[in-house]
Amino acid sequence: MLSLTLWLPVAGAIALAFVPRDRLGTIRMLALATALLTFGVSIGAGLAFDRGHAGAMQFVELRPWIPSIGVTYHLGADGLSLPLVILTTLLTLLCVIYSWRVDVRPKEYMILFLLLETGMVGVFLALDFFLFYVFWEVSLVPMYFIIGIWGGPRRAYAAIKFFLYTLLGSLAMLLAILIVYFNAAPRTFDILALIQQQPLSRNLSLALLAFWGFFLSFAIKVPMFPFHTWLPDAHVEAPTAGSVLLAAVLLKLGTYGFVRIALPLLPEAFAHLAGVVAVLAVIAAVYGALVAMAQTDLKKLVAYSSVNHMGYVMLGVAAAAAATGRKELAGAAATALNGATIQMLAHGVITGALFFLVGVIYDYRAHTRGVDDFGGLGARLPVYTGVTMLAMLASLGLPGLMGFVAEFLIFLGAFQIYPTLTVLALVGVVVTVAYFLWAIHRIFFGPLNARWAALPDMDARERWALVPLAAVMVFVGVYPRPLVDTVNMAMVAILGLTR
Repeated sequence: MLSLTLWLPVAGAIALAFVPRDRLGTIRMLALATALLTFGVSIGAGLAFDRGHAGAMQFVELRPWIPSIGVTYHLGADGLSLPLVILTTLLTLLCVIYSWRVDVRPKEYMILFLLLETGMVGVFLALDFFLFYVFWEVSLVPMYFIIGIWGGPRRAYAAIKFFLYTLLGSLAMLLAILIVYFNAAPRTFDILALIQQQPLSRNLSLALLAFWGFFLSFAIKVPMFPFHTWLPDAHVEAPTAGSVLLAAVLLKLGTYGFVRIALPLLPEAFAHLAGVVAVLAVIAAVYGALVAMAQTDLKKLVAYSSVNHMGYVMLGVAAAAAATGRKELAGAAATALNGATIQMLAHGVITGALFFLVGVIYDYRAHTRGVDDFGGLGARLPVYTGVTMLAMLASLGLPGLMGFVAEFLIFLGAFQIYPTLTVLALVGVVVTVAYFLWAIHRIFFGPLNARWAALPDMDARERWALVPLAAVMVFVGVYPRPLVDTVNMAMVAILGLTR
C-alpha cells in the first residue's frame, strides 16, 4: 500500500510524458486522476491504520536493495508519518485542481508536481537513510524548476538561492549519515536499527558533529533563524501552487527530520544543544511575527508568518529534547512534542489555504498583492472574505480552530521545561493576532475601492481547492481527539527511545 502511494505519481508523470503537448484536456485529466488516485490510496491507508498501535510502524515493506553496503528498501508509517503523507497527497490534489488554468508548459508543470509529490511522500515513509537521502534530494529538483520556470520576475534568483541553501544542507546531512554509518556495528543504513543500536552513544564529540550536520540540513529546510532568508524570495516568486506545497509540506521535511531522526538517534547530543535550538526557535517566532507585521505584500506577510509558526514547532521539539532522561518531565516532553507535530499539520492546512487565497485574488482578479490596494472587499466577495477570515483566524490561534490546539499543547508542554523562553514566545502570538487582524481590516472592511467594483467571487474550481482545507481547520479545532490520540502514541514511542 505504501509503495503504491509512493510510486503512483511517478507512473502518472511517465504517462504524461507520452501525451502530446496540444492535448491540454488529456494532460489535465491524467494529472488529476493520478493525484486523486494517490490521495485515495493514502486515505485507504489511513482507514486501515490501527490507531490503537499508532506508535508502531505499520504497512512495513522491507526488501534487500544493495546488501553489500547494508541498503534496504524499507518503508513504514506510524502516527507521525501517515498524517503527513495524507496532508501531502491532499494538497497535491488541490494544487492540480487550482492549477487547471495554467497554460505555460502545462505538461511539464504537472509532471514536476507529481515528481515532487513522490519526493515528499518518500521522505515521510523512508526507514532507510539511503532512501531518505534520495527522496530528500528528489524533492529539491522539481521545486527548483517550478520556481525557476513558472515563477515571478525574480524567479531565477529565487530558484538558485533555494537550490544553493538546500544543497548546502544536503551535504551536511550526508556527512552526518556517513558518521553514523561508519560507527555502526554492523554497518547499516536502516534508521530503526541505528536508533536501537545508538552507535554514537559513547562518543559525545562525534555525536555532536553528526547532530550539527543534521541540524544544518533540517534547520535550513524548516527554516530556522538565521537560515530563513531563502524563504521569502522563494515564496514571493513561486507560482501559487508552488508556494502552497513549499510552505505546507516542504518545510515539514525539516521538522520531521528533527523528530524522526535527530531526537531518537542522537538524544544526548540534542539534549546538550537543546537550549541553543530553543533560543533560535523563540527568535524565529518573535522575529517572524514582527517582520510579517511590517509587510504590505500579502504573500510576504504569509511567508514570514511561516517563519513565526515554524518557530513554535521547533520550541516544542527543543523542549522535548531538553527533557531527555528526566522522568519527571516525560509528560511535559510528550505534550510539547504532540503540539509540535500537530502544528506541522495545522500549519500545512492553514498556510496552504492562505497561499491559495492570495493566488485567487492575485492570479485571476486584481493582479496585486498590496494590502493597502484593497478595502471593502467583504461586501463584494463574501465567499472569499469568509474563507480568508477563517484561515487567518485559524492561523492566529483562535480557539475552536486547528491552530489553537497545536499552539496550546506546545506552550503547555514547553512552559514546564523552558518557562522564560515560552513566555517570550508568547510575544509572537500577540503580534500574530495584531498583523492578521490588521490585514483583515485593511482588505475586507471600510469603503470599497472603486477599482474592484466588478471583481467576481470565487468560482467552483477555487472553492473545490479550499473547502476541504477549511473543513479540516474547523473539524480538528472542534474535535481534535482522534488526531491528538494518534500523534500522542507515536510521540510517546519516539520519546521512549530517548530514555
